[in-house]
Amino acid sequence: MRQLNIEQLPQVCDELRQYIIRSLADNPGHFASSLGTVELTVALHYVFNTPEDRIVWDVGHQAYGHKILTGRRERFSTNRKLGGLKPFPSPEESEYDTCTCGHASNSISIALGMAVAAQKQGSERKVVAVIGDGSMTGGLAFEGLNNAASTPNDMLIILNDNDMSIDRNVGGMGEYLHKLHTSSAYNKLRYSASKTLYKWGVLNDDRKGRVLRFNNAIKSLLTNQRNMFEGLNIRYFGPEDGHDVIGLVKTMQRIKDMKGPKMLHIHTIKGKGFEPAERDATVWHAPGKFDPETGQRIKSEQGKQTPLRFQDVFGETLLELARENERIVGVTPAMPTGCSLCIMQKEMPERVFDVGIAEGHAVTFSAGMAREGLLPFCNIYSSFSQRAYDNIIHDVAISRLPVVLCLDRAGLVGEDGPTHHGAFDLAFLRPIPGLTIASPMDEAELRRLMYTAQLPDKGPFVIRYPRGKGVLTDWHCPLEEIPVGKGRKLRDGQGETAVLSIGPIGNVAAEAIEENGLDIAHYDMRFLKPLDEDILEEVGKRYKRIVTIEDGAIEGGLGTAVLEWMSDHGYKPEVKRLGLPDQFVEHGTPAELYHIVGLDKESIKKTLLPTPLS
Repeated sequence: MRQLNIEQLPQVCDELRQYIIRSLADNPGHFASSLGTVELTVALHYVFNTPEDRIVWDVGHQAYGHKILTGRRERFSTNRKLGGLKPFPSPEESEYDTCTCGHASNSISIALGMAVAAQKQGSERKVVAVIGDGSMTGGLAFEGLNNAASTPNDMLIILNDNDMSIDRNVGGMGEYLHKLHTSSAYNKLRYSASKTLYKWGVLNDDRKGRVLRFNNAIKSLLTNQRNMFEGLNIRYFGPEDGHDVIGLVKTMQRIKDMKGPKMLHIHTIKGKGFEPAERDATVWHAPGKFDPETGQRIKSEQGKQTPLRFQDVFGETLLELARENERIVGVTPAMPTGCSLCIMQKEMPERVFDVGIAEGHAVTFSAGMAREGLLPFCNIYSSFSQRAYDNIIHDVAISRLPVVLCLDRAGLVGEDGPTHHGAFDLAFLRPIPGLTIASPMDEAELRRLMYTAQLPDKGPFVIRYPRGKGVLTDWHCPLEEIPVGKGRKLRDGQGETAVLSIGPIGNVAAEAIEENGLDIAHYDMRFLKPLDEDILEEVGKRYKRIVTIEDGAIEGGLGTAVLEWMSDHGYKPEVKRLGLPDQFVEHGTPAELYHIVGLDKESIKKTLLPTPLS
């Protein structure tokens, strides 16, 4: 591509965009974000000497064009499929992928580390951080900016400003960037002056510092504000049209050799080049299969009565509870649609808070409201809650504040792979004193746990549930309290084996037992913390063999807790633990992955069958 004339690059962009549209129509993935970065991707690889020069994507769902341009076009049809291309950039897959890019807001910190390393090694390597889709609302991005301002480096930060994360961006940063890219007077003057000064060679010699300070003064005069990035001593350029590939190339060529940290602010349209995606970028973030000619999305199971998604049961139930309990508020870090908090938001917008991609802040913000008498339901995807661990301990648990932490997407989520699997929540939350940790087996249990969590004096309460549909078509059960720390016996058994499960994986275990006529007892523990000691004592006395089943990390979860309890109380049954292995599980459909890790029905059946005599 670098051998082409610059005038040929718009054609490259058109071909790349059409290839992404055609490919994702049949093999679904992150659609709108990658369409919005086509011109940026082409410009980056045209100007910079990748892979020697480093590009750090933040977040990775912007990077399909990058994958296609860097030797993976012929394999792109395997993207997100079992054994195929990974869902996000990964150094294991390509030398062009500089780091793992599944979560948001880490690019500036990683790129700064790379830029400092290049300086220490005497290398001329360029390092570029591409931060977009709302990632600038994350606290880590500001930590990186602060350090970049005081640490010698030549990093280039490209701020891909498209007004969106998955839902529309919220908060002061979004408003600030909007003001920056709408000052037409400044933009016209800046662009004209920069071209002239570059021709004179002023931007490439020792006088450029004075020129940039003059530029900043003009900008402040015309916009009536100080640029926060320049206030951090990070040279700021833009806003630029992120869909003008020739303009982007020329700008990058002008600034790439400048010393010191730099920021290029570009404005793009999420879903660019595909009208339905431009019109509704939230729906088209990951739309599933669609007709590339008409834009008609292809929906499965139309006309059939099927269970709701767990997230929708959560959203409907929270609204139902909020109507009766005026203390309830909803909090989400940039996922009102993804977690269905939008259901409550539509009726009660003043009681729902989207805080942007800021999970730690979401928890501590919830703690502040709880301290003053409100009852926050803070909904965070399980894998993203890892970034709020200190906040959960320091700001919620120590003070025993009534924050209800709802962890969506628990267990194996499928095609998004190891950065998104909700594998670790049970294990990393279990040691925290004072937490109640529960996982419902079905949608009715979810409703009852949510009702229980908002009752007086329950303290911090964690409810974790999976992505996708449940098992009940008639889910709208009465709201009733579940005694905290009490499980339930689903099935008695006269054999030697008892199954202890937690969460929706219990439905798979129940089918394995029933369909094979096994004389096995089955208990739904409901709570990881506190454990139902009455059940454990009954099982310890009656059964020689215990099988624990959970869709979380096998190290530290339910199985570990049961082993500890049995040892502490003098029981010595054989305990077989089933759970997610002590390794990162790759991407594939949930059915494929649960089979691989031994948590599908057939695998559970084999574990439960009596061991044949030798």
